[in-house]
Amino acid sequence: MAGSSGLGGGAGQVAALRASRAPLLLVALVLGAYCLRVLPGRCPPAARAPAPAPAPSEPSSSVRRPGAPDLPVASGPGRRRFPQALIVGVKKGGTRALLEFLRLHPDVRALGSEPHFFDRCYQRGLAWYRSLMPRTLDGQITMEKTPSYFVTREAPRRIHAMSPDMKLIVVVRNPVTRAISDYAQTLSKTPGLPSFRALAFRHGLGPVDTAWSAVRIGLYAQHLDHWLQYFPLSHFLFVSGERLVSDPAGEVGRVQDFLGLKRVVTDKHFYFNATKGFPCLKKAQGGSRSRCLGKSKGRPHPRVPAAVVRRLQEFYRPFNRKFYQMTGQDFGWG
Repeated sequence: MAGSSGLGGGAGQVAALRASRAPLLLVALVLGAYCLRVLPGRCPPAARAPAPAPAPSEPSSSVRRPGAPDLPVASGPGRRRFPQALIVGVKKGGTRALLEFLRLHPDVRALGSEPHFFDRCYQRGLAWYRSLMPRTLDGQITMEKTPSYFVTREAPRRIHAMSPDMKLIVVVRNPVTRAISDYAQTLSKTPGLPSFRALAFRHGLGPVDTAWSAVRIGLYAQHLDHWLQYFPLSHFLFVSGERLVSDPAGEVGRVQDFLGLKRVVTDKHFYFNATKGFPCLKKAQGGSRSRCLGKSKGRPHPRVPAAVVRRLQEFYRPFNRKFYQMTGQDFGWG
């Protein structure tokens, strides 16, 4: 009986120990799942294991019926190629809008997600990068966009090593407005964030804190200077984020010209959504409804004191002027 009692006591201690660990294990699982979901730096999964050699292209006549719309093929025919053009920046400038507008073109095939290959996932290798790309037919252009490339020190060298002929698109926006938009996005995910003023300046309205990424991204001239060590200016197209809102067809027309494409995407594809404050895509023939960017786009900005805005405008002015000189374009930011 004594032995039986001892065994029963031991089993009870084990059960109690397991019960005490259960909440800790639950917390660990929840935290692990949260980190996997929200923390930056993850690389997207490959579409398939990269083949040792690319599959041969199939003639377009085998995949297009006479009289059918000249649309890109989603899967099957064609092959995965490295991009011939990249939207490399900038964050909160309008890169998502531009990508979605360009995807209307039948000769543009673009990766929908941001692969972050040249900044976060370079160690995965070029075969992995190519495996992410959509299949294209001869004459179609493969594209992807990752806005953080423009401010990543290693990106120009890595992109040049892959393709020195790469066409590079940079969507720029008034750096003050861009910084506030950047802050608004972060604030929506982190409600307890300090005020914009507290993050943008040291000691009240002291020196501008260029260590804060929302401020640093807007130093376009500095970032471009590094890219020009690897690519000539002729390889770049600078798109105005403001004009992408006020005249989307005009800006997208410039991009189509730059890519050597026929101007297929025109003003007939757009309408202005007054509620969101930016253009949306009209309902395609046979489509169910018109299409706007997600609710995270057109997010209302927090109120920033006029004195803070003026100080930032003064800070950026010399950088803006240098950027105008470097690009040969005056974006009108002052």
